[in-house]
Amino acid sequence: MDPMVRSQAADVPYNMTTTGFDLPGYRIVSCLGVVRGVVVRSRSVFGTIGAGLQTLFGGTISLFTELAERTRQQAFDTMLLQADVAGANGVIGIRYDATEVMQGATEVICYGTAVHVEPVGE
Repeated sequence: MDPMVRSQAADVPYNMTTTGFDLPGYRIVSCLGVVRGVVVRSRSVFGTIGAGLQTLFGGTISLFTELAERTRQQAFDTMLLQADVAGANGVIGIRYDATEVMQGATEVICYGTAVHVEPVGE
């Protein structure tokens, strides 16, 4: 990820994100709306050939696994940036979705609800 985006996204730490609908030890003060990160990636010709060779031997296709992980991480970090811009300090209900937009190009979206939370007891 671009260093500028990383420094901005760091304001919503990973431990303040969840697929659940609450953050244990915190109470939701306000919901700030849905935030999302969208990435569209295509496979390169060389990556496709390399992955094709890996399928000959069976097992994990590491080239595609790495591409998928990088794409999901970028979508997640972009969602965190959107949450930060909205004034959130947490994101709940996080989900991923992927759609093939054309042959060889896939859209990955990470979305959730941006929230402002405070520790229980304050």
